[in-house]
Amino acid sequence: MLPETLQWRDDALVLLDQRVLPGDVRYLVCRDVETVAVAIETLAVRGAPAIGIAAAYGMVLAARVGGRNALASAEERLARTRPTAVNLFWALERMLAKSRSVGDATLAEGLLDEAVRIHEEDVAMNRAMGANGATLLPQRCAVLTHCNAGALATGGYGTALGVVRAAIRMGKDVRVYADETRPVLQGARLTAWELREEAIPVTLICDGMAGALMASGRVDAVIVGADRIAANGDVANKIGTYGVAVLARHHGIPFYVAAPTSTFDPSLPHGAAIPIEERNGEEVRSFGGVRTAPEGIPVWNPAFDVTPGALITAIISEESVTFPPYRFGAAEKDVGKL
Repeated sequence: MLPETLQWRDDALVLLDQRVLPGDVRYLVCRDVETVAVAIETLAVRGAPAIGIAAAYGMVLAARVGGRNALASAEERLARTRPTAVNLFWALERMLAKSRSVGDATLAEGLLDEAVRIHEEDVAMNRAMGANGATLLPQRCAVLTHCNAGALATGGYGTALGVVRAAIRMGKDVRVYADETRPVLQGARLTAWELREEAIPVTLICDGMAGALMASGRVDAVIVGADRIAANGDVANKIGTYGVAVLARHHGIPFYVAAPTSTFDPSLPHGAAIPIEERNGEEVRSFGGVRTAPEGIPVWNPAFDVTPGALITAIISEESVTFPPYRFGAAEKDVGKL
């Protein structure tokens, strides 16, 4: 059984520390905003939905420690942690809106209620999303995924892996190929561990093996998560996703994106407008304290890339399965829905 990614316990946010998986199961107790912010920045908690939930609980901690006067600085600090995942900003805005609707005496309690609601809604959205996406998979199939978009990246159940879980619960025979996902190895360290813990068949491959795997006829579908989806269906996800999408198109394999509606950002017209986080080059120069490249060698290390909507077969949310053309926005929100 998988441990919970996030918990509110004894007036603190308790995080499963994903930096030490799969070798160790360890928890990080956060009692102030700075600890939450550092946990997000250092990938102790990661995955767009989980980041949003953690930030919501961070606002609760700010209110408990400093009252209403602490919220603006807490929101600013948390907003600086990771710029690509729109769920972070969505959750912070919800928490600020809630703060404006409650009095000082009930501020912390009201914010905690809202954070718990965001957490519970995420799990419910993932389950609904899984049920929607499971209908797209054949009775017997192999799914390739990139990065980790499972229970570890969310409030529970998962987005891309939630589709896999739902399909298995429907009685389908599903096995998974997991890209290792360089440079931080979320696929190797997290996806492979998460699936093995639940006895879901999984085979790990290096990122560079995906094309050969597809050419061999072993892949029936690709399912990935997302950190932000623009109005035209362009999707920001973990670096390497774009290449997998190109390979899938070349080999005639459906490429699906699973994400809750909190990941949609209709204010951005296309993927070029999505801010892309760049991380420290040491993530590429070394791993686990072992140097894997010459010291000081220049590194370009974007954490995400953008997959054009034209390469995406369908986008799965808790509300629907949406096919091209993608036009996400208030005026055209129903266009392309199943």
